[in-house]
Amino acid sequence: MKRLLERFRILRRNDDGAITVDWVVLTAGVAGLGMAVAYTLWVEIGNANNNIVEFVDAQSINTTFGR
Repeated sequence: MKRLLERFRILRRNDDGAITVDWVVLTAGVAGLGMAVAYTLWVEIGNANNNIVEFVDAQSINTTFGR
């Protein structure tokens, strides 16, 4: 049991791989933020598209050509 506790203490002090964990967490955060921004833009672009379609549909075309 004493040997197991000593190995646990050594493992707890060992910080190899901490940079990798930090990198993964930061990368996941940036990716999540990018997805949130992309979703927001997607929704706003869809709304703008609908407004443009409604405006264009409401326009009339004068086909008399000076008659």
